[in-house]
Amino acid sequence: MKAVSVSQIKKELEHCSTEELTELCLRLSKFKKENKELLTYLLFESHDEAGYIETVKAQVDEQFELINTNSYFYIKKSVRKILRTIKKFARYSLKKETEVELLLHFCHKLKTFRPSITNNATLTNIYNRQLTLIKKIVSTLHEDLQYDFHLKIDELGELRC
Repeated sequence: MKAVSVSQIKKELEHCSTEELTELCLRLSKFKKENKELLTYLLFESHDEAGYIETVKAQVDEQFELINTNSYFYIKKSVRKILRTIKKFARYSLKKETEVELLLHFCHKLKTFRPSITNNATLTNIYNRQLTLIKKIVSTLHEDLQYDFHLKIDELGELRC
């Protein structure tokens, strides 16, 4: 079966009743965890973006605590997993400010992580790539926000291996 385009889905949904839409959403939420997470964000957390950011930051902190530090191999795997999680939650929000806040938190946690990531080129590159991405996103925001975020970016600074 081939999936139809988003515009066709939108046109079809306009003809559905409220009950039908509710049923479709519930059925959709049963298939993938990400669908359920997105519906949770939209229904319960989208009205309180600051609370959402804090919740995600707390989850990231937990994940950093669980990293196996026996080898840089395990550290890299875990860091990539954390970054995927952050990207997923930022995608739910669709707000650039939220994405910047989460990525800044990630970079801060990574920079202060022990053992130091400066001993590993891959981790240093991950850190520097995220910092570059943050700068790119911040350049599209309002000037006042740019100033505030640039102060935080300057605190972090790029790392050398």
